[in-house]
Amino acid sequence: MARVVILGAGISGHTAARYLNKALGKKHEIIMISPVATWNWVPSNIWVGVGQMKAEDVTFDLAEVYKKKTNVDFRQAKALSIHPDGGKDSEKPFITIEYTLESKAGEQETIEYDYLINATGPKLNFGATEGLGPDHGHTVSVCTPSHAIEASEKLQATIDSMREGKECTFVIGTGHGMCTCQGAAFEYIYNIEHVLKDAGVRDKARIVWLSNEYELGDFGMGGVHIKRGGYITNGKTFAESLMVERNIEWITRAHVSKVEAGKIHYEILDGSTHEIEFDFSMLIPPFAGVGLQAFNKDGEDITSDIFAPNGFMKVDADYTPRPYEEWSAGDWPKHYQTPSHKNMFAIGIAFAPPHLISKPMQSANGTPINPTPPRTGMPSAAMAIAVANSISDMIKKGADEPTHHASMAEMGAACVASTGASMFSGSAATMTVFPVVPDFEKYPEHGRDIELTTGEVGLAGHWMKSLLHHTFIYQAKMKPGWSILPD
Repeated sequence: MARVVILGAGISGHTAARYLNKALGKKHEIIMISPVATWNWVPSNIWVGVGQMKAEDVTFDLAEVYKKKTNVDFRQAKALSIHPDGGKDSEKPFITIEYTLESKAGEQETIEYDYLINATGPKLNFGATEGLGPDHGHTVSVCTPSHAIEASEKLQATIDSMREGKECTFVIGTGHGMCTCQGAAFEYIYNIEHVLKDAGVRDKARIVWLSNEYELGDFGMGGVHIKRGGYITNGKTFAESLMVERNIEWITRAHVSKVEAGKIHYEILDGSTHEIEFDFSMLIPPFAGVGLQAFNKDGEDITSDIFAPNGFMKVDADYTPRPYEEWSAGDWPKHYQTPSHKNMFAIGIAFAPPHLISKPMQSANGTPINPTPPRTGMPSAAMAIAVANSISDMIKKGADEPTHHASMAEMGAACVASTGASMFSGSAATMTVFPVVPDFEKYPEHGRDIELTTGEVGLAGHWMKSLLHHTFIYQAKMKPGWSILPD
């Protein structure tokens, strides 16, 4: 019997668990380690953040699903360290965990494994910017359901003050020069504009997009060229038109250096510093690894061998330092396998990208201001399925190497930025991109297949967003027929 341990039950980790459970059945053991017992469909947190959904609409009891529908052994705990070569008292590799379940909080345990999947996702690194975030700062967040609930409450309080005649400034975007997930903030700003309009206070609102993108429509993917209505345009024009139509201002090439109550300090690429006052602000934090450590058999720290400096796990990517002009699609991992230990994998946000997709830039003061690569949503699920299938083949068929691949330079993604949760009064900006990482050898003109890289605006995309919300939650709950639905 083989044992597969999965760290993290987000989109990528839970997807891997579902497919491994389906492939391995009761003959092998799957252990899921997650510090929380609920699953969250993160893309719909933005609707919670504007009061159009409740937390229970975007979450469910994950432990209960595993108990009723799988052979997955769920442990509510956080992983502390990985021992890929075993230790003095164990020949097999193992991990150390600490329980977060109330009845066992603080208790530690070691768990041996045959295969390990690191799907821990990110640490929301609000601390990288002074004053950022809902816990110890002055901005709100939609990164978690609880954050989104607080954002909704503060948004409603702001709207109430506007109904009494106050004019307010809303600043939405990224809270650091090296943030990712611009898409979530991009969608949130349109929902803010929509809600203010519905509340009858749009005329009292100044709405500002504040981002580390070099220009609008970058999204950490180096920008895109899209096909729309038979014509080819760039993502910058597409994104700018959406903002102009809604009277939304934008500030790009910005690194937020500090947030005070009602005031954001930021630096732009030319080195100049600026301030903007706000009444309501949602700024996405930068991501970092969750802080896992690694030790060899003798207990020596090998964390720097297993993880990149940002805390994400190294995989089968080409991390060789070289100029931006020499980076290529071939640098990106295909199997998500750790080179030094063939039984360890990292998927979703947990793997270390080999380099940026957008061109690296620094301000005149040496401050990095460039989006980091997106690895959420559809790419996370594709990685998870590939790794689950590879591990299944390694266990059941004796394969020596991974048998499935899912390079971000060979996969597409869709982003649906929807406004409002109503089926009849909303709209959406829908973008598809193929591939996520541009391949200028295969697609020399634009780096992507222009027939599969498109952008549209309208109610149909809004319906698609709603359909995806219900489909993916249905699928994640492992209801009948889940495995035939697309991930």
